[in-house]
Amino acid sequence: MTVDIVPTVPVNLRDLGGIPIAGGTLRTGLAIRADDLSLVTEEAARELVNGGLSAVIDLRTNDEVAITGRGPLAEHRVSYHHLSLVASVHSDLPTSDERAFVLEYAAIGELYVRLFETAAPQLASALSIIALTPGATAFHCAAGRDRTGVLAAALLLALGATDEHIVTDYARTDANMAAVLERLRPRTSLLMQRLGVNWDGTTQFPNEPMDVSMHILLNELRARHGDPLTPLRAAGLNDATIARLRERALTA
Repeated sequence: MTVDIVPTVPVNLRDLGGIPIAGGTLRTGLAIRADDLSLVTEEAARELVNGGLSAVIDLRTNDEVAITGRGPLAEHRVSYHHLSLVASVHSDLPTSDERAFVLEYAAIGELYVRLFETAAPQLASALSIIALTPGATAFHCAAGRDRTGVLAAALLLALGATDEHIVTDYARTDANMAAVLERLRPRTSLLMQRLGVNWDGTTQFPNEPMDVSMHILLNELRARHGDPLTPLRAAGLNDATIARLRERALTA
């Protein structure tokens, strides 16, 4: 069976500008989080570049990248950095006799902790890219929630945002999830076929706020390490990079 993947406009894209950070407010035009940017229309790609986009950090796995590549942004002068936070999506997928994704926000929060610790080198590299890139850097996974949310949390922690503001930003994705899943459905169907997963196209959400997941990440990092950036510092994130991030992030 073939699946047509039609370019679409992102439905979970937002500039992180306006979030309170240490010393002021995060300016617009530094960091953009998004759902899958490889699926954007050519017009949307042009709008992003004309708006100042100069780098993309792709957090997807090789399996995902193999399906859609870089998309229309590959035709523009935008640097591309593939920093997958996991080796494969297969370990987190339903087994062959299951039909639907069943999400549990507590389990997702525990996944975030694992990502923050095991993919610390990739996260530290991503922060260095944002610090050194002239113009705006966009980072994305598929839905723009989980892997993207972990990197957004790392960035906001480095900038001195409070846990409250980090969670508030993360929770903004909740209202977009139905549209995100619909946008990703053709691509996800093809990915499931290639991985031999018997998926019926549905996802079951818990009847609770999704911000539980981000609370778990932040609380667990503080409980384990005191300074939540400790795993990233051990992986190469240094004070100079954090200082550069804060210098670039603060509004005048």
